[in-house]
Amino acid sequence: MWGPEPARFLLLRGGDGTAGETMNRGEWLSLLLMGLLFVAPQMLALTAVNPFQDIGVRAFEDPGDPANILQIVVVVIAFTAFILVLARYVKNAVKYILLAVFFLSIFYILQAYLLVLASQVALPLAGGLALTGIVLLALYPEWYVVDGMGVLVAGGIIAIFGVSLTVPLVVALLVVLAAYDALSVYKTRHMLSLADTVIGEQLPLLMVVPKTRGYSFLREKGLQEERDALFMGLGDVIIPGMLGAAAYGAGSLSVALATVTGALVGFSLLMVLVSRGNPQAGLPLLNTGAIGGFVLGSFFFHGSLLGF
Repeated sequence: MWGPEPARFLLLRGGDGTAGETMNRGEWLSLLLMGLLFVAPQMLALTAVNPFQDIGVRAFEDPGDPANILQIVVVVIAFTAFILVLARYVKNAVKYILLAVFFLSIFYILQAYLLVLASQVALPLAGGLALTGIVLLALYPEWYVVDGMGVLVAGGIIAIFGVSLTVPLVVALLVVLAAYDALSVYKTRHMLSLADTVIGEQLPLLMVVPKTRGYSFLREKGLQEERDALFMGLGDVIIPGMLGAAAYGAGSLSVALATVTGALVGFSLLMVLVSRGNPQAGLPLLNTGAIGGFVLGSFFFHGSLLGF
């Protein structure tokens, strides 16, 4: 199976305001920027779908095998447990393991792009760019460096899984992971522990948007220390984005864009909750929005569910 699985800590964290608090201009700009970071990897993924299909980039041999869903869910749970255990008992090790995984991810993603655009230099150029990105993450993981790498990695992973699963399987996966997300944030709460670890260790598994001038992700020590930024796990971008990529891979750009639009509607509703200062499970609303956009787009543009 190709590359890393989607990072799953599934947390959005806002400021410490109350439900009735009026957001200032800086907070509105932060929400807008987070929305752009949410959409950017999905749009990047759409540009990669056809090139990836052309050169045979795929995570699974049989895109229609239901066992693919089980494999993804098992890896998600195992990945979460791995990060929590390693961060607790082997300080700093998890960061360097993830940097190695990110290097491979960026390398394979860039190589797939470059094989289409510049096949003669794809291998060395992809390696050089991936190494540069990882060095930046290792030496200076400021929020804009983390965000830039996050957009690239998330876009590539969305495209990979979008062309590796049939539309019905992606819909089923979104339903399963939305339920898992809600359980892990509101019931077992282990995703909150994972998010705290990721933020405190400055791990590159999230999007970060400052709410105040002078904010530095390098100074973050965890969820309880500062609330001057919004945080969104990469999995909250990757998983709903997979449906748009799958729709485009099934032959409809219109339905793909409707799916992205639906996910953005879910994101907007989620941001209302986040602005009240409470941790939120991202996928229930995000996946519901994506599926809703997919269904409406399918019937509007094709008269039936695309891919079913």
